[in-house]
Amino acid sequence: MTGERPPETGPSPATGPSPATGPAGHLRDVPAADPADPPIVMVPGIDGTALLFYRQTPLLARRFDVVAFPLPTLADPTMASLVADLADLIDEVSDDGAILCGESFGGALAISTALARPRSVRGLVIVNSFPYLDQRWRLHAAPRLLRRMPWGAMRLVRRFTGSRLHSAHTLPEDLREFDERAAMIDRDGYIERLEILRRFDVRDRLADIAAPCLFLAGDADRLVASVRWARYMHERVAGSEMAILEGYGHVCLINHDLDLADHIVPWWERARRPDPSPPTG
Repeated sequence: MTGERPPETGPSPATGPSPATGPAGHLRDVPAADPADPPIVMVPGIDGTALLFYRQTPLLARRFDVVAFPLPTLADPTMASLVADLADLIDEVSDDGAILCGESFGGALAISTALARPRSVRGLVIVNSFPYLDQRWRLHAAPRLLRRMPWGAMRLVRRFTGSRLHSAHTLPEDLREFDERAAMIDRDGYIERLEILRRFDVRDRLADIAAPCLFLAGDADRLVASVRWARYMHERVAGSEMAILEGYGHVCLINHDLDLADHIVPWWERARRPDPSPPTG
């Protein structure tokens, strides 16, 4: 798509979560500006709701056909099951694959999908994510603790741990919007995803990723070592790109001054450009 971007459309963050649910349970809040725009599937973090993309969706919809993928609660809670569901959604929205934009846990799922279903993935944008998590004892302890704790107490926990989650300059209205949307997180799905991460490790498979990749990492992330892991993955995925989001924490996509399209659009234009080197032989 070329020319001037159309004006921003879509729901205001102040309206609260009111997504349109498609036939497979995915979300398409904002129609594509151009039917020829490539599809980009937004894959959420461990919250699983896909409701925290509210600020980025209308910005990306200027240049992409944006579809969000709320993570299902599974009868068979494995990464392979999530990959199969995500691949089914990609097949519904496109005949020739989609770009996946995954945040945190969603980045792990997006990478797993690119490895298991390479023909379904045209590109990868990985935000504040990882190929493996350190401090395994936390992944073992957290599900047990969450099963015993009243789920309503999670709202209070998030407030006390806000400094580890958010950027220092996040606006109060965005923090309130985050709290409202986070209240919709499902306990069983959240615990399932923690347990999936206990078995997740693709460090030795990163070189097998064939799709163009963009790794984005907030340098103020106090929850995950995002910059370290982004650099680790960038060094092992051929042709990938990396950018540091200066001053941003782990939950950065709700921030008023972050526009993912500023990073994704130029990267995608470079990624789809034919190799200019002359043929040999």
